[in-house]
Amino acid sequence: MEDSEKLKRIVDARMKLKARFEDKIRNTPSVADNRPMGKGNPNRHGMPVIPVGQTLTVKWPVLDLGIQPAIPLDEWRLTIDGDVESPVTLTWEDFLALPQTEDTSDFHCVTTWSKLNMNWKGVRLLDLAALVQPHETAAHILCYGYDEYTTNVSMEEALKPDVLLVHTVEGQPLPREHGGPVRMITPQLYAWKGSKWINRIEFLQRNKLGFWEERGYSNTAYPWRNDRYS
Repeated sequence: MEDSEKLKRIVDARMKLKARFEDKIRNTPSVADNRPMGKGNPNRHGMPVIPVGQTLTVKWPVLDLGIQPAIPLDEWRLTIDGDVESPVTLTWEDFLALPQTEDTSDFHCVTTWSKLNMNWKGVRLLDLAALVQPHETAAHILCYGYDEYTTNVSMEEALKPDVLLVHTVEGQPLPREHGGPVRMITPQLYAWKGSKWINRIEFLQRNKLGFWEERGYSNTAYPWRNDRYS
């Protein structure tokens, strides 16, 4: 398929997905809660800039499962499959050829620290979804990492415009210890919902718990509701 045809298909599918999930996204707690818990001025989506129980940090602490896989770019792959029309496996070159997004957002860790105004570059999950065209029955995704980590996200959260698969932070390649070459970020949820070293996104008709969710962490992870544990 020509690049121009692929781009047009992504744009068309993106618009359909936006229309399909627009109401659900608008009513998610991280944008619609009229009594959010936190302090400070409103952030980019109207919530207090510091969620309840969080402390600001300048450093970016490293948290993982004790594994930091090293993935050469020529071996990196991202598989997107499940309840979709056109499953794909992307190479590094394929990934960089997709529409690239630069964004600034905040990073909230369930271990009670927040790092504000981080600058990212990557591909919106919305655009990856548009590439594979989820079926009408798709309601959740399950993300997998090269470290065997998994985490689940509802479609209405995953398709928000600030949910990215990032390869660059603060103008530099994403460091290995923070999930490089590519990790997912979920600025409106606690950060464990964004898989580091991501290598697969599976679209599902029904919710399936991930690594931490199976161990008692929240299924939904809303920072402004102190939604840390199930």
